[in-house]
Amino acid sequence: MSAPSEASTTPSTTRRPFYGSCHCGHTRYVTYLTLPPTHITAVPPSITSTVRIRKCNCSTCHKMSLFHVRVPNSPEDFVLLSPLNPLDGGLSDYTCFDGNIHWLFCGKCGVRCFSFEGEAEIREVEIDGKKQQAWAPKREGWSEGTKNGCYLSINAITIEPGQEGFDLKEWHEKGWISYLDMKEEAERPRMGVPYAGGMY
Repeated sequence: MSAPSEASTTPSTTRRPFYGSCHCGHTRYVTYLTLPPTHITAVPPSITSTVRIRKCNCSTCHKMSLFHVRVPNSPEDFVLLSPLNPLDGGLSDYTCFDGNIHWLFCGKCGVRCFSFEGEAEIREVEIDGKKQQAWAPKREGWSEGTKNGCYLSINAITIEPGQEGFDLKEWHEKGWISYLDMKEEAERPRMGVPYAGGMY
Protein backbone atom coordinates (compact mmCIF):
# COMPACT_ATOMS: atom_id res chain seq x y z
CA MET A 1 0.00 0.00 0.00
CA SER A 2 1.29 3.41 -0.86
CA ALA A 3 0.12 6.31 1.25
CA PRO A 4 -1.06 9.39 -0.62
CA SER A 5 1.04 12.50 -0.64
CA GLU A 6 0.69 14.64 2.46
CA ALA A 7 -2.07 16.66 0.83
CA SER A 8 -4.15 15.44 -2.06
CA THR A 9 -7.64 16.14 -3.32
CA THR A 10 -10.04 13.75 -4.93
CA PRO A 11 -11.76 14.96 -8.10
CA SER A 12 -14.81 12.66 -8.01
CA THR A 13 -16.66 12.40 -4.71
CA THR A 14 -20.20 11.36 -3.88
CA ARG A 15 -22.24 12.22 -0.79
CA ARG A 16 -24.61 9.42 0.15
CA PRO A 17 -26.35 7.97 3.18
CA PHE A 18 -24.87 5.02 5.03
CA TYR A 19 -26.74 3.06 7.67
CA GLY A 20 -25.18 1.93 10.91
CA SER A 21 -26.16 0.12 14.08
CA CYS A 22 -24.97 -1.66 17.17
CA HIS A 23 -24.92 -5.47 17.18
CA CYS A 24 -28.41 -6.00 18.61
CA GLY A 25 -30.03 -3.21 16.58
CA HIS A 26 -31.13 -1.04 19.51
CA THR A 27 -28.90 1.78 18.20
CA ARG A 28 -29.66 2.71 14.59
CA TYR A 29 -28.40 5.73 12.67
CA VAL A 30 -27.77 7.22 9.24
CA THR A 31 -24.66 9.17 8.39
CA TYR A 32 -24.09 11.09 5.17
CA LEU A 33 -20.51 10.69 3.97
CA THR A 34 -18.74 12.18 0.99
CA LEU A 35 -16.38 9.50 -0.28
CA PRO A 36 -13.63 9.48 -1.29
CA PRO A 37 -12.85 12.30 1.16
CA THR A 38 -12.60 15.70 -0.52
CA HIS A 39 -9.13 16.16 0.99
CA ILE A 40 -6.90 13.20 1.80
CA THR A 41 -4.44 14.66 4.23
CA ALA A 42 -3.52 14.35 7.90
CA VAL A 43 -4.39 18.00 8.47
CA PRO A 44 -7.19 19.21 6.16
CA PRO A 45 -7.63 22.92 5.32
CA SER A 46 -10.41 23.10 7.93
CA ILE A 47 -12.43 20.68 10.04
CA THR A 48 -15.48 21.41 7.90
CA SER A 49 -13.76 20.88 4.53
CA THR A 50 -13.85 17.08 4.38
CA VAL A 51 -14.76 13.82 6.06
CA ARG A 52 -11.91 13.01 8.46
CA ILE A 53 -11.08 9.31 8.90
CA ARG A 54 -8.89 8.86 11.97
CA LYS A 55 -7.33 6.45 14.41
CA CYS A 56 -6.08 7.71 17.74
CA ASN A 57 -3.61 6.23 20.23
CA CYS A 58 -5.07 7.71 23.44
CA SER A 59 -6.09 5.30 26.18
CA THR A 60 -9.81 5.88 25.57
CA CYS A 61 -9.70 5.14 21.85
CA HIS A 62 -7.24 2.28 22.32
CA LYS A 63 -9.33 0.48 24.96
CA MET A 64 -12.57 1.09 23.05
CA SER A 65 -10.99 0.20 19.68
CA LEU A 66 -12.54 3.28 18.08
CA PHE A 67 -12.21 4.03 14.37
CA HIS A 68 -13.24 7.66 14.07
CA VAL A 69 -15.23 9.21 11.25
CA ARG A 70 -15.58 12.95 11.79
CA VAL A 71 -18.14 14.50 9.47
CA PRO A 72 -17.79 18.12 8.34
CA ASN A 73 -21.32 19.23 9.33
CA SER A 74 -22.66 17.03 12.13
CA PRO A 75 -26.24 18.44 12.26
CA GLU A 76 -26.68 17.65 8.55
CA ASP A 77 -24.48 14.54 8.33
CA PHE A 78 -25.78 12.39 11.21
CA VAL A 79 -29.22 11.37 12.49
CA LEU A 80 -29.95 8.82 15.19
CA LEU A 81 -33.09 6.82 14.43
CA SER A 82 -33.08 4.83 17.66
CA PRO A 83 -33.09 5.50 20.55
CA LEU A 84 -34.40 9.06 20.54
CA ASN A 85 -33.08 9.72 24.05
CA PRO A 86 -29.40 8.62 23.98
CA LEU A 87 -28.31 11.05 26.70
CA ASP A 88 -31.34 10.42 28.92
CA GLY A 89 -31.15 6.68 29.48
CA GLY A 90 -31.57 5.42 25.92
CA LEU A 91 -27.87 4.52 25.78
CA SER A 92 -25.34 3.84 28.49
CA ASP A 93 -22.75 6.54 28.97
CA TYR A 94 -19.11 6.83 29.96
CA THR A 95 -17.13 10.03 30.42
CA CYS A 96 -13.48 10.55 31.29
CA PHE A 97 -10.81 13.25 31.43
CA ASP A 98 -12.75 16.55 31.50
CA GLY A 99 -16.06 14.67 31.31
CA ASN A 100 -17.48 16.64 28.38
CA ILE A 101 -17.54 13.93 25.71
CA HIS A 102 -20.12 11.18 26.10
CA TRP A 103 -18.66 7.83 24.98
CA LEU A 104 -22.11 6.31 24.47
CA PHE A 105 -22.73 2.58 24.12
CA CYS A 106 -25.65 0.19 23.85
CA GLY A 107 -26.60 -1.16 27.27
CA LYS A 108 -27.75 -4.42 25.67
CA CYS A 109 -24.85 -5.46 23.41
CA GLY A 110 -22.13 -3.01 24.50
CA VAL A 111 -21.30 -1.62 21.03
CA ARG A 112 -20.24 2.03 20.76
CA CYS A 113 -21.66 3.65 17.61
CA PHE A 114 -20.78 7.28 18.27
CA SER A 115 -19.40 9.78 20.76
CA PHE A 116 -20.96 13.16 21.38
CA GLU A 117 -20.56 16.55 23.03
CA GLY A 118 -22.95 19.44 22.57
CA GLU A 119 -26.66 20.13 22.29
CA ALA A 120 -29.09 17.94 20.38
CA GLU A 121 -32.66 18.09 19.14
CA ILE A 122 -35.45 15.84 17.92
CA ARG A 123 -36.57 16.69 14.41
CA GLU A 124 -38.44 15.21 11.50
CA VAL A 125 -36.31 13.65 8.78
CA GLU A 126 -37.04 11.77 5.59
CA ILE A 127 -35.38 8.37 5.29
CA ASP A 128 -36.06 6.17 2.27
CA GLY A 129 -39.03 8.34 1.34
CA LYS A 130 -40.64 8.08 4.78
CA LYS A 131 -40.84 10.87 7.35
CA GLN A 132 -39.91 10.00 10.92
CA GLN A 133 -38.55 11.50 14.11
CA ALA A 134 -34.79 11.42 14.70
CA TRP A 135 -32.27 12.69 17.25
CA ALA A 136 -29.47 14.86 15.85
CA PRO A 137 -26.93 17.51 16.82
CA LYS A 138 -28.76 20.81 17.19
CA ARG A 139 -28.43 22.98 14.09
CA GLU A 140 -28.71 26.31 15.89
CA GLY A 141 -25.43 27.26 17.53
CA TRP A 142 -23.48 24.19 16.34
CA SER A 143 -19.84 24.96 15.48
CA GLU A 144 -17.70 21.89 14.78
CA GLY A 145 -14.87 21.17 17.19
CA THR A 146 -14.20 20.31 20.81
CA LYS A 147 -12.93 23.85 21.38
CA ASN A 148 -16.48 24.98 20.66
CA GLY A 149 -18.08 22.22 22.75
CA CYS A 150 -19.41 20.54 19.60
CA TYR A 151 -18.12 17.04 18.92
CA LEU A 152 -19.48 14.05 17.05
CA SER A 153 -17.41 11.02 16.12
CA ILE A 154 -18.94 8.00 14.43
CA ASN A 155 -17.33 4.61 15.01
CA ALA A 156 -16.69 3.42 11.45
CA ILE A 157 -16.85 -0.26 12.37
CA THR A 158 -20.55 0.16 13.19
CA ILE A 159 -21.46 1.31 9.66
CA GLU A 160 -23.19 -1.64 8.00
CA PRO A 161 -20.86 -3.54 5.65
CA GLY A 162 -21.84 -4.29 2.07
CA GLN A 163 -23.37 -0.90 1.30
CA GLU A 164 -22.51 0.52 -2.11
CA GLY A 165 -19.56 2.90 -1.83
CA PHE A 166 -18.53 1.70 1.63
CA ASP A 167 -15.49 -0.53 2.14
CA LEU A 168 -13.24 -0.22 5.20
CA LYS A 169 -10.56 -2.24 3.41
CA GLU A 170 -10.46 0.44 0.70
CA TRP A 171 -9.94 3.15 3.32
CA HIS A 172 -6.79 1.40 4.50
CA GLU A 173 -5.47 0.33 1.10
CA LYS A 174 -5.92 3.81 -0.39
CA GLY A 175 -4.37 5.52 2.63
CA TRP A 176 -7.34 7.62 3.69
CA ILE A 177 -6.67 7.16 7.43
CA SER A 178 -5.00 9.84 9.51
CA TYR A 179 -3.20 8.72 12.68
CA LEU A 180 -3.28 10.92 15.78
CA ASP A 181 -0.85 11.14 18.68
CA MET A 182 -3.19 12.07 21.50
CA LYS A 183 -1.38 9.87 24.03
CA GLU A 184 1.73 12.03 24.22
CA GLU A 185 0.38 15.01 22.26
CA ALA A 186 3.90 15.50 20.94
CA GLU A 187 3.39 14.88 17.22
CA ARG A 188 1.20 16.22 14.45
CA PRO A 189 -1.34 13.94 12.75
CA ARG A 190 0.20 11.85 9.97
CA MET A 191 -0.81 9.45 7.22
CA GLY A 192 0.28 5.85 6.78
CA VAL A 193 1.62 4.76 10.17
CA PRO A 194 0.02 4.77 13.65
CA TYR A 195 1.79 6.32 16.61
CA ALA A 196 2.98 4.22 19.58
CA GLY A 197 0.03 2.51 21.20
CA GLY A 198 -2.15 3.04 18.13
CA MET A 199 -3.48 0.51 15.63
CA TYR A 200 -3.69 0.11 11.87
